[in-house]
Amino acid sequence: MATQLSEAALRDQRSQFHPFTSITDLMTDGPTVMASGSGVRVTDVDGKEYLDGMAGLWCVNLGYGRKEITEAIAKQSERLSFFHTFNGMSSDVVAECAEALLQRAPVPMSRVFFGASGSDANETQLKLIWYYNNLRGKPEKKKIIARWNSYHGSGVATASLTGLPGMHTLFDLPKGPIIHVSAPYYYRNAPEGMSEREFSRQLAKELEDTIEREGADTIAAFFAEAVMGAGGLIPPPEGYFDEIGPILKKHDILLVADEVVSGFGRLGTYWGSQTYGYEPDLVTSAKGVTSGYFPMSVCFISPKVWNVIEGAAATAGLFGHGYTYSAHPVGAAAALAALKLIDDLKVVDNVADVGPYMLQQLQDKLGQHAHVGDVRGKGLMIGIELMKDRGTKETFPMANRTGRQVLKAAAARGLITRALGDTLVFAPPLVINRAEVDELVEKFALAINDVMPA
Repeated sequence: MATQLSEAALRDQRSQFHPFTSITDLMTDGPTVMASGSGVRVTDVDGKEYLDGMAGLWCVNLGYGRKEITEAIAKQSERLSFFHTFNGMSSDVVAECAEALLQRAPVPMSRVFFGASGSDANETQLKLIWYYNNLRGKPEKKKIIARWNSYHGSGVATASLTGLPGMHTLFDLPKGPIIHVSAPYYYRNAPEGMSEREFSRQLAKELEDTIEREGADTIAAFFAEAVMGAGGLIPPPEGYFDEIGPILKKHDILLVADEVVSGFGRLGTYWGSQTYGYEPDLVTSAKGVTSGYFPMSVCFISPKVWNVIEGAAATAGLFGHGYTYSAHPVGAAAALAALKLIDDLKVVDNVADVGPYMLQQLQDKLGQHAHVGDVRGKGLMIGIELMKDRGTKETFPMANRTGRQVLKAAAARGLITRALGDTLVFAPPLVINRAEVDELVEKFALAINDVMPA
């Protein structure tokens, strides 16, 4: 097999340690090496074109080849390629970017803190939460609640927060005061005959019971994605956030909205928290803030938290946290260009139109397929869960790697998807149009039938 690989693929195969990749598969099949992109499509080094159904990795929301962003990056690189924000330093473009982001926050926010990735942003949030409770004289209020199937990053702390056991076992995680409660996974976890609202109430009771067991005075925050992404593309059941929100407020527990994927229009509103009508105390964002053109993350800090931090500053002294690339001026320029394009291209409106259309087309095309158990999603986050028997919800044996078989069949047909176990997911660029959606759906249906004829 190796002799059939391009020189670029061979070079990569013998030199790069890939994240979230089967080393066995990589050494057997080699990597797929991309060379260029335009719009919703990418082309590999062998000249094969793919419709990118994953927007890179949930992030190239505005599509490839946007000169408005690349030119902003080039101009800023020439004008001021880097400067830090330690010790009260900054740059003009960063100040402009911070202000623009605050103007777009889902609820009134006081400050933004910049980083380079969603993982480091959630690390920042964890430290801010503990810092905040120390400053307000509640040093025991440190436990964090997250959900199974959640994804909040891959650092030591954030992978512990993440609710995917495959990211824990061989890394000796979780570490720290992390508690997991059940995922709001209606298709898989709800008892037979239970409505979505009843399931939400059941999950809220579990949360309340967990708080009572642990002691509310020991629990600091609850982390939640609007729609769970890497854990299987799981939208919340009806009323989920309506049920848990009052519980968190009653017990003085911060709600952290992880909007790394759902922010900047992915769900058909600017923020996922707006889609589901809840008000976070802290917001984590990344990916779409620059449309993936430059590594950048943003933590939004509410007045509730900021007022404590600012009020204690004189006695607390230097704020001892940050990264070399916090508030990178080139990233800020990329973000400003991306934010303008989101407005100019009416991206949120496009998702509100195209997202439901795509979900309906997938349901119409595949909803009755013998091996498709569920087609679910919100906006342009859609998952198709495969089943050995859709009637009984019997799953395929893990050894079959059915999801990976379908992923490879789709790639052979020029379509990029992502397999999360046996759930295939789509999160295409937010500028995709209906004709491109039709092409995506057709190619995906053919790929499923290549592996599992209807």
